[in-house]
Amino acid sequence: MSQNKAILLLGTNLGNKKNNLEIAKTLINKEVGEIKKESNILENEAEGFTTNHLFLNQKIEITTLFSPFELLKKIKEIEEKMGRTYFQPKENEKYVDRLIDIDILFYNNLFIHCSRLRIPHPQNYSRDFIKSLSFF
Repeated sequence: MSQNKAILLLGTNLGNKKNNLEIAKTLINKEVGEIKKESNILENEAEGFTTNHLFLNQKIEITTLFSPFELLKKIKEIEEKMGRTYFQPKENEKYVDRLIDIDILFYNNLFIHCSRLRIPHPQNYSRDFIKSLSFF
């Protein structure tokens, strides 16, 4: 099996946000792959919906043995384990508040475009806050 490089985006705007990021990173390191790099943590307003809760976002680079679809399954399991629930967005909005959100931004140099998964993540280029997250 070969090691694959993935860049994940972590986001949280509910509860103890710094702790949510730490728990997510601990679970990813334990269940998905080794964290090789971490970006700065950015506090920013929500995009795509209205809320009074600011987000904390961070990018991490990991190495993993999982395929892109296995990785997606594992990160959704981590979200569920941490208590993420899915609600219906308000009318004319796409998103809702969340305890944790983990997205796959990149996976090796693959391009995947199907109903379950898009890599590179389509919001890599449209969300300014993603561009503001840098690896040390």
